[in-house]
Amino acid sequence: MRNIKATIAFSGTNYHGFQRQPGLKTVQGEIENAFFRLIGEKVDINGCSRTDAGVHANSFVFSAAINNSIDCRGIQYGLNGILPPDISVLCVENAPDNFHARYDCRGKEYIYLIHNSEIKSPFYADRMYRSWYPIDAEKLDRACKSFIGEHDFRAFSASACDKEITVRTVFDYSVSREGDIVKFTVSGDGFLYNMVRITVGTLLFINDGKLSEDSIPAIIASCDRTRAGKTVPPQGLYLNRVFY
Repeated sequence: MRNIKATIAFSGTNYHGFQRQPGLKTVQGEIENAFFRLIGEKVDINGCSRTDAGVHANSFVFSAAINNSIDCRGIQYGLNGILPPDISVLCVENAPDNFHARYDCRGKEYIYLIHNSEIKSPFYADRMYRSWYPIDAEKLDRACKSFIGEHDFRAFSASACDKEITVRTVFDYSVSREGDIVKFTVSGDGFLYNMVRITVGTLLFINDGKLSEDSIPAIIASCDRTRAGKTVPPQGLYLNRVFY
């Protein structure tokens, strides 16, 4: 028995998230089925995170224990030959026996992409959220800095969140623009259910004048979800990096 660490990328458009769910198509299910086809062995993989339906990943890590002696290159190329085109294995390496992709994770970085244009693009439909109202990226870059630090982010968590402890540390947050694309980049030690999407929605409320530019500290202190902004759709969200 040996432990492996694999890094993958996937488009979440056709999946009900990463985590295996009975009767639903998931990224984990596709990978585990591919493992069985490749090595004839039932492999239970441990993902670094859950992702919602429609959410993408530029870099997602999973760990798994396998009995087969196939080398890491064979696993990578073998899985890529079986998996559908919207899931790619970027790297496979041997890992310590006690390595766990989720429990050893020290932080994650997400990006959220908005196509800020009055004209829709057929190429961005499942890859970005479109907002026609002009976005002031410099204003939102100033406002988002209030998220940085250790805070109770209960006000930025969906009501379905089952976490008793809602304190998280945001390492960095920035908003930038390149042409019609506005990018929100946030990293932290962990995130609550829908936390990234709600922080982006809150910043959009600031952009639209529904909240003041300096309103974020008071919303954090309130721990009141109703005072924050909307939850933006999942298609603009990407897990971008995982830290170990």
